[in-house]
Amino acid sequence: MARTALAGMPSLQRAVAMAGVALALAFSPTLSGPAAAQEQSLPGGFAPDQVQGIEQIVRDYLIEHPEVLVQSLTAYQENQRVAKEQRRQQTVIDYRAALTEDPDTPVMGNPAGDVAIVEFFDYRCPYCRRVANAVKKVVADDGQIRLVMKEFPILGPQSIQAARAALAAAKQSKYEEFHWALMTEPGDMSDPHIRQIARTVGLDVERLQKDMQSEEIDAMIRRNHELARALDINGTPAFVIGDALVPGAVDLSTLKRLVAAARAKQS
Repeated sequence: MARTALAGMPSLQRAVAMAGVALALAFSPTLSGPAAAQEQSLPGGFAPDQVQGIEQIVRDYLIEHPEVLVQSLTAYQENQRVAKEQRRQQTVIDYRAALTEDPDTPVMGNPAGDVAIVEFFDYRCPYCRRVANAVKKVVADDGQIRLVMKEFPILGPQSIQAARAALAAAKQSKYEEFHWALMTEPGDMSDPHIRQIARTVGLDVERLQKDMQSEEIDAMIRRNHELARALDINGTPAFVIGDALVPGAVDLSTLKRLVAAARAKQS
């Protein structure tokens, strides 16, 4: 009876039905072992001998049609990807104020801009330096972008020193000049090199070194790390534009597209 009923279904539907029956039998709370299986009808009205027949049909069908498993796995992976993206978007919404409204976070571009690009970066990250020109250009060309800089040093002590120096430079109103100067360097963020770069942009180096040790700067870097963990950001660069969280280096056209999408969603 079971074999006849299932045979009348389309092939993919039949395979799904058979797999569902097998799973239902495997996990049904009404079963308590072989003895119970012998004493009562099973889920869906199937008797034990019918169950064995269905299981054999499932095995045979999946051996003959392995593409069904591939289709199922592909669908599962896509569902997981969509669910992860939805969770990520919701997290961005939940942490919107911390991302864009922290008064201690340096902001470049247009402070009154209608779209914010939030960048998590590390001065020793080669990918951050690679994307720096694209970030700088999209901000300059657009004119209505707030570029929110989240110092996220994750590549060792020199990264931390560079982040401290950049945040200390903000106290002398030279964060932007110092930031771009650091981004053009090949990655040497030793103290002597940082001091040399600081002099080239007109910073008071003695004051800079003193400000670098402030608890305020330590707290800012800690907050950025906590925010990155909340957003599941574990590498640099990473961008938040509108509701989109985009990990990794992106090109100029991608940045423009993301800005346009964020702007369109606001209107």
